[in-house]
Amino acid sequence: MELEKLQKAYNKRYKSIEKRVTTAFRDAQIDEEHLSLEDIKAIANLIIEKETQNLENDVEKLLAQKEAIERALEKKSEELQEKKYEVFNALEEEFKADNSLLVKLHQIKLQSIDLYDILSEMVESTIITALEKDRDGDITEPVKEVIKEITFESIKEGSLNTIRVRKILSTILASAIDVSEATPNRADEILSATLKGMRAGLIQSIDRFKKRLAYMPVEAKHILIEDYDTIIEDLHQTDTLFAQVVVTQASESSQTIRKILLDINNEMKYDLEELVHISKETAEVMKERFSSFAKLAVKKADSALNSPKAKEAKRMGIQAFTVAKEALGNAIKSAKDVIDKK
Repeated sequence: MELEKLQKAYNKRYKSIEKRVTTAFRDAQIDEEHLSLEDIKAIANLIIEKETQNLENDVEKLLAQKEAIERALEKKSEELQEKKYEVFNALEEEFKADNSLLVKLHQIKLQSIDLYDILSEMVESTIITALEKDRDGDITEPVKEVIKEITFESIKEGSLNTIRVRKILSTILASAIDVSEATPNRADEILSATLKGMRAGLIQSIDRFKKRLAYMPVEAKHILIEDYDTIIEDLHQTDTLFAQVVVTQASESSQTIRKILLDINNEMKYDLEELVHISKETAEVMKERFSSFAKLAVKKADSALNSPKAKEAKRMGIQAFTVAKEALGNAIKSAKDVIDKK
């Protein structure tokens, strides 16, 4: 088969693709009866290339623009973060004579900047500072409170999905482990305080999410509905998630740290009831408030089944079944022929 003839015969002056294909086949005098699978593939690729060239170019341009926008966003996000730091540094200089004002300012700073980028370093600095300020005393309570605040502020504004929460908890715990490895005689205190603070911060984040459900704007509700099943499922597994983070980090640590973490984890199993309770309570509130929205989303999905894309998917499913059935029939026939010959 000569593709060059088809290529020359293919003319886009006709309005419909069907007309263009029919005319091209006729003018190129394609012998359809003897077309092989490879021939049909070559024809399909040729026509797709003819019909989509401009669209392909548009997509490439848009992708280039998207990459440029993403780079610009990343740069601007960094600049925004840096500008926030500059503002807080200036205010710290202004309030340096009044410790009570500095404490309030630092609390606001914790709530105002994107913590995830500096999460590891901040946790490490917090624990080291606690150790330096109280060399001989018990640092459990102060470290626990700070880690609770850091955990809460890191989780609260974003999604409660498992991947994000796991990443935040893992980062916090990994930093605490690093300090513990360097200060083995205080490892028990550091890790116990960190885990208790993480648990308290996670509970506070979920509780805040539960309270916000009542006042969530319509736009956010739609985002929530799209991820409804995932969030419900995740809320029923927060205790498992927490334990998994501890076990995973323990497996990557030294034998001494591993034992401490696993011992604390076993002890905390009985203390995770509050986490389980608030998570299930939040899931129930979400079900009560948004199940009707979820049902509406299902109805919309049903109507989408009649869309051109859905109809094409259904048609392709039927075609795929037909192809598979025919291939199976041919295989059975070939096997039967071999057996008959024997």
